[in-house]
Amino acid sequence: MSDERDRGAGADAQRVPRATYEKELFRLQAELVKLQEWVRREGVRLVVVFEGRDAAGKGSAIKRVAEYLNPRVARIVALPAPTERERREWYFQRYVAQLPAAGEIALFDRSWYNRAGVEHVMGLCTADEHQRFLRQCPVFEQLLVEDGVLLRKYWFSVSREEQRRRLQRRSEDPMRRWKLSALDLESVTRWEQYSDARDEMLAATDTPLSPWYLVESEDKRRARINVIAHLLSTVPYCDVPRPRFELPAVAPPAERRRPPRAHHTYVPDHAALL
Repeated sequence: MSDERDRGAGADAQRVPRATYEKELFRLQAELVKLQEWVRREGVRLVVVFEGRDAAGKGSAIKRVAEYLNPRVARIVALPAPTERERREWYFQRYVAQLPAAGEIALFDRSWYNRAGVEHVMGLCTADEHQRFLRQCPVFEQLLVEDGVLLRKYWFSVSREEQRRRLQRRSEDPMRRWKLSALDLESVTRWEQYSDARDEMLAATDTPLSPWYLVESEDKRRARINVIAHLLSTVPYCDVPRPRFELPAVAPPAERRRPPRAHHTYVPDHAALL
């Protein structure tokens, strides 16, 4: 896949104005809350995989998806590097442990597709392990889907130039520098290898039963609302009626003697110094 194609169809589209973006994002997030309640009531298992190039906007999209959701229902799964024991397990084993139970949503910030991308490109797995993954992955996902799991997979694209700009901004921003890793920097010099790995992955794992959806936009705002709108359109959720709650009537409080304030330690009022 050429660099020009990798820029994405929406690469040159005008940036969505902030006011328009925030209004639509909030509307979509309200729909995500409805989806969450439907998932919980119906006992649905929803898995959403977010993959793509470094600095392509996966993390910020996940953050907007999960912002108003109940963390007991919707979990973000972002696994660290495997332990020595996990390296000796069946490759998919530690991801199986993170799959949702009935009535739950799992948002994978990278997933089992690490083997098709960073592990393959950086030599963290053997060629045989990589090829075995490409053969087993469609079967693994077929088992999930046939068992009733709703599986959605999104691949975020970004141009070479935009990736470099975003990584540079991360390196200069002390509040976001933690996002930058040695592997991120290495990805800049291995652009073509990652392109080849992605194309091979898509050829093997973009199946009718478990298709990939490509997110192509240089504008993060556009990418976020496009992903959320598409996700909502693929799930047959409905608005679940919620019970109305009324605060119970209480009797006037009886007089009680509280301990002196000097018996407790309070947080200083830092805001008063502003």
